[in-house]
Amino acid sequence: MMALPGGRHLDSVPLPGQRLHLMQVDSVQRWMEDLKLMTECECMCVLQAKPISLEEDAQGDLILAGGPGPGDPLQLLLKRGWVISTELRRIGQKLAQERWARVHSMSVRLTCHARSMVSEYSAVSRNSSQEMGQIEKLLMEKCSELSAVTERCLQVENEHVLTSMKACVSETLSTLGQHFGQLLELALTQEVQALVRKIDASDNIHTTESTTGNLFSLTQEGAPLCRIIARVDGVLCLADILTDDSHSEATRAEAAAVVAQVTSPHLPFTQHLSSFPESMEEIVTALVKLCQEASSGEVFLLASAALANITFLDTMACEMLLQLNAIRVLLEACGDKQRVDTPYTRDQIVTILANMSVLEQCASDIVQENGVQLIMGMLSEKPRSGTPAEVAACERVQQKAAVTLARLSRDPDVAREAVRLSCMSRLIELCRSPSERNSSDAVLVACLAALRRLAGVCPEGLQDSDFQQLVQPRLVDSFLLCSNMEESFV
Repeated sequence: MMALPGGRHLDSVPLPGQRLHLMQVDSVQRWMEDLKLMTECECMCVLQAKPISLEEDAQGDLILAGGPGPGDPLQLLLKRGWVISTELRRIGQKLAQERWARVHSMSVRLTCHARSMVSEYSAVSRNSSQEMGQIEKLLMEKCSELSAVTERCLQVENEHVLTSMKACVSETLSTLGQHFGQLLELALTQEVQALVRKIDASDNIHTTESTTGNLFSLTQEGAPLCRIIARVDGVLCLADILTDDSHSEATRAEAAAVVAQVTSPHLPFTQHLSSFPESMEEIVTALVKLCQEASSGEVFLLASAALANITFLDTMACEMLLQLNAIRVLLEACGDKQRVDTPYTRDQIVTILANMSVLEQCASDIVQENGVQLIMGMLSEKPRSGTPAEVAACERVQQKAAVTLARLSRDPDVAREAVRLSCMSRLIELCRSPSERNSSDAVLVACLAALRRLAGVCPEGLQDSDFQQLVQPRLVDSFLLCSNMEESFV
């Protein structure tokens, strides 16, 4: 995944095989595409750098043999950008090792790649701003400077002189990386803006579907692309798709997938979503409706994942969900195996419930919809396949179910209902039996907190030994006791 210098997700949600147009590239096909980027050396590099290096790591040199297809500026930028980012990183590694011959030959090749990216993008781009032209000039000047100074380093034998030149090369390389990052971000922003305008201006359903798919594929390239999509009002464009019933369910689900990626709580920034509140009510309403009407588990997963991420952004979203009777929609879906049949989907549902449970009025709705019993069931979530991803999802479900229970048990009615359903017994089992929680410390802490909250309301539900070991001591002492506990069936 390419990262801009200076700068998956439905996060934690592996995308299942879908009938939607989500970007699921076959691994063999992806490998064959990546092969185009690998050869020994580029012809221009041979001419400029003279002899081909015989060092072992020369076999991993990168070039774009075939390149992206004509008229595809986004793919051109992404592929060239990946190659140049990789070259910058590798030059830094060789510089640290003071392998001057490799540093010089790779610097020449970097210049070739940068020149190719600039010329190829100029040939296919719609228009180029004055700012972009200035940064292109600065980038090429720094590339030439890097090639020249590394060539001089080859002719120097004095160690002290080389040390001072190394600092100069490092500074030049750093500045070059900054110019490259600025240029790439400007160009990508221009292309993403063009995609968003294309969706806004299109009356053709097929064009909207394919372009939304392109936006989703861009979110898979990492956080910088998610930031750009949000910054150019991509979220507002997606809101229009989500609220327009003339679009197919598949297109609306794909729009939900993009919203989920852009609003991911794992992204290292939130300022790009400053304009999100103005369309949040429309988006939340449309996503709840999509959950309610979803014809498949894939559609429900994407819509609920977007809702889960949005609830991390603002408690206002939780209040909207409460007004939209989202608790009833989500809990009813849990009884529908066609929509909810994997721990990944239950992870999204319990995330929403956990975030909504900070609201006092949420407790009564949960009790009214028999939600405590559903949360109790989530404490027993078990993986079917045993794959690491599924095991991790089950741990998250157990942890968030315990967190939700602890928050809701502020209300005595919820606490008494939880005790009646034997939640305390299950929490004790999770604390004392590492295998029940897959030895997860996060699940243990959440279960201890929930158990203490319930014990504060109904202490009679505990045996003396459980109270003395799991409730009475400091939380950290109970944690250490349980985390070091050998499993016992006595």
